[in-house]
Amino acid sequence: MIRILLAEDQGMVREGLKMMIETDQELRVTGEASNGKEAVTLCETHHFDLIILDIRMPVMDGLEAARIIHTRWPERKVLILTTFNDDEYALEALRNGARGYMLKNAEPKELIRSIRICLAGGLSLEEHVAAKVLPRLMKQSDQVEVDPAITPRELAIMRLIGEGRSNKEIALELALSVGTVKNHISVILDKLDLRDRTQLAIYAIRHNVV
Repeated sequence: MIRILLAEDQGMVREGLKMMIETDQELRVTGEASNGKEAVTLCETHHFDLIILDIRMPVMDGLEAARIIHTRWPERKVLILTTFNDDEYALEALRNGARGYMLKNAEPKELIRSIRICLAGGLSLEEHVAAKVLPRLMKQSDQVEVDPAITPRELAIMRLIGEGRSNKEIALELALSVGTVKNHISVILDKLDLRDRTQLAIYAIRHNVV
């Protein structure tokens, strides 16, 4: 069973999202919060594999909650689910450690797919959000070169991470074991002084690796 914390301030919306998520038999919403502060508090006493956060909530918004959760529990995946197709929100969410940014009007199968990508260590951006965010990241990357310490093999792994591939998918494409892929990623993060896979995906996009 995959345990999910769902933070949404509107009760009816939260219940609807819960029903959508649990159409997948492996996914269970085992915690509910009406604001970011409640979500952080629940993370202190319960284990969750994934935390889904709305952006605009009272007391503490989802972006701040994402930052705190990622700082304190970096192994836990965060997915932002919102009504706002806003590239500034999306960029801040990524900077705060979110592994996905989805709009609430997405189809249930798209939400499930996004959850699965996040859990597998990938980066999931809703199509309309990606169309606005990726050009901005690419614009920032003009004439910026990748650190020369990165080997061709590491560059290939970075490219696939930037495309949102999971460790298993990377291993299959490059004919490596999952453990070897994980080791390469750790080395890359150390070389580039990056905190996590999300920052690495953004680095790959900014430096035209993807």
